[in-house]
Amino acid sequence: MSDLAQSGATVAGGGDTTGKSQRRESFTGRGAFLITAIGSAVGLGNIWRFPYVAYTNGGGAFIVPYLVALLTAGIPLLFLDYAVGHKFRGSPPMALRRLNKRTEAIGWWQTLICWVIVIYYAVIIAWAIRYVGFSVTKAWGNDPEGFLTGNFLHVASNVDVEFHFVSGVFWPLLLLWVFVLAIMATGIEKGITRASRIFMPLLAVMFIALVIIALTLNGASTGLNALFTPSWDALGNYQVWMAAYGQIFFSLSVGFGIMVTYASYLKPKSDLTGSGLVVGFANSSFEILAGLGVFAALGFMATASGKPVSEVASSGIGLAFIAFPQIISRAGAVGPILGVLFFVSLVFAGITSMISLLEVVVAAFREKTGMPRKAATWIIGGVTAVASIMLFPTTTGLNLLDVTDHFINNIGIVGVALLTCLVISWVLRKLPVLRDDLNEYSSFKVNKVWMALVSVAAPLVLLGLWITEIITVASKGYGGMPKNFVRIFGWGTSVLVIVVAVALSLVPWPHRSAINHELTREEELARENTQETQKGALL
Repeated sequence: MSDLAQSGATVAGGGDTTGKSQRRESFTGRGAFLITAIGSAVGLGNIWRFPYVAYTNGGGAFIVPYLVALLTAGIPLLFLDYAVGHKFRGSPPMALRRLNKRTEAIGWWQTLICWVIVIYYAVIIAWAIRYVGFSVTKAWGNDPEGFLTGNFLHVASNVDVEFHFVSGVFWPLLLLWVFVLAIMATGIEKGITRASRIFMPLLAVMFIALVIIALTLNGASTGLNALFTPSWDALGNYQVWMAAYGQIFFSLSVGFGIMVTYASYLKPKSDLTGSGLVVGFANSSFEILAGLGVFAALGFMATASGKPVSEVASSGIGLAFIAFPQIISRAGAVGPILGVLFFVSLVFAGITSMISLLEVVVAAFREKTGMPRKAATWIIGGVTAVASIMLFPTTTGLNLLDVTDHFINNIGIVGVALLTCLVISWVLRKLPVLRDDLNEYSSFKVNKVWMALVSVAAPLVLLGLWITEIITVASKGYGGMPKNFVRIFGWGTSVLVIVVAVALSLVPWPHRSAINHELTREEELARENTQETQKGALL
């Protein structure tokens, strides 16, 4: 008897006299799911990480390993997340608990990774909100780097944790959290989907406008040549291939619960693989678009400053808050327009991704405690917001963000994705069951090739990424920061997340909790078929 059947049998004999099952929230249709899933996948990393990764790993030649990584790992793992969430109808803890009661801790590990990320992710969006206004006034003057770390963030000279708040970050961060929680409290369709339907079209329009303006700048072709001129020798370097797989894992939001949660809101008869292909290629298309806009602008900056592109190109916070302000300052009358488009794009992309991260956490605790959505959103989301507001709009917030982000992404996400693949494929041997669920109503059928990619190819790549990262930071430290700071907020956070995940998995589910009486996919499908039969009879 399966764990799911056992839990059902327990309820049947345990006094659940209502005889009723809860209907899970769901997307109204495939379009609602697609716009929300794409909104989750398209985030800050698409805009500020992909262009630089491509540039430093073979330029145009990087497209080859990137596409190979997308087809052999990104989309297969996306399918895996969809199958787990759709079949077992829950956030990661519930879905993996229904898969097997001993794997609930893995689901909590994924959930807590999302929780840690959203705590610091929000503050970057708050920075971008302020920089929309700074783009108009060019508040950074002639020194964007000094302005960022000095006038704006007031970064402390010592690397430590101090609760000296920076008001210029505190207030936009507070307003951002209130705005996001208000959206999520209204539910999947009225809140999350509606927000994605507004922000994603606006993001597309604004970023296309940014690209068009950037392409008209003097020297844009220099930047594009630097980005797309292929260095075919790079294809013989295994690090380039690892970089391609790393970019795909991080940008598609696979392996740490987001797509499991969103897929759980799909209707029983859903085209899972067709939707996965749309999301995967839409995400990659946006990354290519981001490469065009970013490197066209960097080419202009290189030409204006008389430097090679290699000296002005950067990624992450350096690109967004140092390099781009320099571009805005040099672009004359069009500079403020370029800046507003860029930073508003960061805000829109960030908000949809922030919502998806927080939804994993809220859904997990809702299901574990039985709380209604509004209460769970304001309580769990409120605790998360307080943690975010207490730690990151401070004079030491930038260093704390840097260390936490590196460890939680490169060790946490890669580690939990690796463990999930190995457990589902080799320990539980559930891939045939999940394959059948994917194929039942999907337009694109998966077979043994998909199973081999998920069970062998993806784990090998993830293992390589994970071991390489662990060895590197263990031997060299990180970013020249004090060892104790890295131990506490890097290694410490990574280990604490696992410990808390195991502890949460040991907390018993309440009687009549969602794990026992919320509809499974099979029950939803049976109810849907019954309703269709009744409608047919009436007609």
